[in-house]
Amino acid sequence: MHFPVNIPLAKSYIQIHFVCETLSYFFGYRYYIYLRKRSIDLINTDNRLIIFIGAAVGAFIGSHVIGVLENPTLLRHFSLIYFMGNKTIVGGMLGGLIGVELTKKKIGVKASSGDLMVYPLILAMIIGRIGCFLGGLKDGTYGVASNLPWAINFGDGIPRHPTNLYEILFWLLLWLVLILTERRHQFTDGSKFKIFLAGYLTFRLLVEFIKPDYIILFGLSVIQLVCIAGILYYYKVFLYPSKLTKSYA
Repeated sequence: MHFPVNIPLAKSYIQIHFVCETLSYFFGYRYYIYLRKRSIDLINTDNRLIIFIGAAVGAFIGSHVIGVLENPTLLRHFSLIYFMGNKTIVGGMLGGLIGVELTKKKIGVKASSGDLMVYPLILAMIIGRIGCFLGGLKDGTYGVASNLPWAINFGDGIPRHPTNLYEILFWLLLWLVLILTERRHQFTDGSKFKIFLAGYLTFRLLVEFIKPDYIILFGLSVIQLVCIAGILYYYKVFLYPSKLTKSYA
């Protein structure tokens, strides 16, 4: 396989990353609609829409702000184009979380809004990371050099950790664990999303050690510091796991 993988179009091409990112939004949303029709949603449609908007605004700001801060040495080149061209999923998720919580507080919604989004988000992340993998070096989600048998040459002749594939594997395992848990136990309100986000932040904290990040403090990158902040916010997930589920009535 030669990287990046693109879709030929006449004398040009379409970036596969763009295609996968678009498909991730489409299939993630369709999956959410499918699940919502088959579940009891304590949040009405109007409030759901308002919460979506709050999440989108928060995710946009968070993803780009953290993306820009990933390499502080480049801040002297800051511009609108630079701001729009740098984004990160960790910042998007935590920014979206802040946006949702502020929005819910404003409109008086107390029920969890994230549980219904967990499986659609996992599906969207898997599709998106497939695009990242096929995008090769240009995407910037590859790992450091490695001699492991499954290391991949993304086009520069250096075998590297396929960290985007590691993430796909993480999402598949998390999806399986959540489904198997739901067969035996009922998640308490909001717990499924807490496991989803706390699990991902933990994964990213660890996997960043084998990615070529810019280290800024205590041997950690900006992404890792943000992950630690999110993990501390969800500390109860790790200290009191028994409270995340209950037996079916």
